[in-house]
Amino acid sequence: MTSMYEHVGGEEALRRVETAFYDKVLADPVLKSLFPERRPHHVDHLTWFTAESFGGPDRFSRELGFDYLIAVHRHLKITDEQRERFAELYMAAFEEAGLLESAAFRDAVRSHVEFGAEVAQQNSHASTDEELHPIRAVPRWTWEG
Repeated sequence: MTSMYEHVGGEEALRRVETAFYDKVLADPVLKSLFPERRPHHVDHLTWFTAESFGGPDRFSRELGFDYLIAVHRHLKITDEQRERFAELYMAAFEEAGLLESAAFRDAVRSHVEFGAEVAQQNSHASTDEELHPIRAVPRWTWEG
C-alpha cells in the first residue's frame, strides 16, 4: 500500500490544501484569536509537518524540530470549540481539494487531524513540561492511524 503522502499527490497537493486551510482559519471567527495575522512561513510549516506525518520527507523535523511545534502552541489555551473547528476546517480543505474520495484515506486524515488537535490543545494548557503531551516527534501516520 502506498503511503498517505504518495496517495495525496505529494508536497504540491498538500501545499494547496494547507493554503486553503490557512485562508479558512484566518477568516474564521472561532479561530481568529489563534491566528491573528498571516505569518509568511505558516503554510510552509503546515505543509512540511503534514508531508512528514503522511510518510513524506522529514523536512519539518530537520529544519524546525518538534520542540518548535510545542512552543508555538504553548499558552494558547485552545478551547474545545476551537479544537473542533480546526478539525472541521482541515477536513473541509481536503474535501474541497477533491482528496477525500477514498473512505479509508478520509478516515486516516480525520484521525490524524483529531489526534493532532488534541495534542495541540493539551500542550496549549500545559504550564509545566510534565503537563505536555508525551509525544516528542512528528508522528508517522498510516492508513490505520
